[in-house]
Amino acid sequence: MKTFIKILFCCLVGFALIQFIPTDKVNRPIDHKVNFVEIKKTPPKITELIKGACYDCHSDETVYPGYAYVAPISWSVKSHINEGREHLNFSVWGTYNQDLKKSMLEKAVQTIQNKTMPMPGYIVYHKEANLSEAERMLLIQYFEEMLKAKAY
Repeated sequence: MKTFIKILFCCLVGFALIQFIPTDKVNRPIDHKVNFVEIKKTPPKITELIKGACYDCHSDETVYPGYAYVAPISWSVKSHINEGREHLNFSVWGTYNQDLKKSMLEKAVQTIQNKTMPMPGYIVYHKEANLSEAERMLLIQYFEEMLKAKAY
């Protein structure tokens, strides 16, 4: 029993200590001249869907939930956000070249169709990201129209 208490104590101390390892949660300033929804003059319904389902990981406008302040969960959340921004960052859309924009839109359509985005784990804690079939179709249609018109 003494061994169990020592192990439990060490685990609690370790958990307390890792809380002091900082995770950067500061968003970069938004340049509205290159932000996707502003330069594309995205309709309000589409903007609402994109911001509700995509922007936390795919923009510099991340709203960190309470659980993102507790290590080691905070490390995982930050890692997902960094990875999401690497694949697509709506906040800097205007800085991408045409080929990259086209590729990103095609990938967005594919991931929405396959229901791999928004990530299932994200949907659990963010009900607004749980897109209905109709909402998925709206986003797909919007992105496909941009692709067809080459208006990216």
